[in-house]
Amino acid sequence: MTAPDAGRGIWDGEETRTFTGLPRDSFRILHVSTGNVCRSPITERLTRHALADRLGDPLWGGLVVESAGTWGHEGAPMEANAETVLAEFGADPSGFTGRELLDEHVIMADLVLTATRDHRQQVISMGHSAGLRTFTLKEFTRLVKAIDPATLPPLEDGLVSRARALVRAAAALRGWLLAPTAEADEVFDPYGAPLPFFRSIGDEINEALDPVVTALTGVPARA
Repeated sequence: MTAPDAGRGIWDGEETRTFTGLPRDSFRILHVSTGNVCRSPITERLTRHALADRLGDPLWGGLVVESAGTWGHEGAPMEANAETVLAEFGADPSGFTGRELLDEHVIMADLVLTATRDHRQQVISMGHSAGLRTFTLKEFTRLVKAIDPATLPPLEDGLVSRARALVRAAAALRGWLLAPTAEADEVFDPYGAPLPFFRSIGDEINEALDPVVTALTGVPARA
């Protein structure tokens, strides 16, 4: 057997609806961690910040970015150290409230990015055909790096079409591009840790997000 040709033959330009039957005019990214007060809020707000920075469009071309926690503290504020880290990146931490992961969140999501493999398994165990669209953040980054942007729909066709093709390409490559170690796909929990550890987790998440946002938008980070 040979590995699939990354990103090729997996996009049908005639498709007009999502797997849920919803109109294909938006693409929902759901970030998942445990409490939804540290890792997933950082990832959500850094993703939003990166999209706004590269696109200059408050609607981000139809991309919707959210987060939730498998044991989410419903209505809880973000951890103070997480807010500090986001502010240092220039991202906006304001107005955030924690959410517990519900079936409806998974049903509506087009891409679920989790902090750890355990979170990924928990999402998949909820059903809703989530397996092919659920990855750990670092796993998705590794797969995205192997996808030739030229095999994705052109940007003129819109970010939603491009994002859907990117997820399908990543799913096609899973199993061919394995992590060097089990821990390589994990973002460890900084809950209760001092600010320097939160900063290291913020750097880790930001580094993982960069190639993902570049692939989604076709726009590299500003130097």
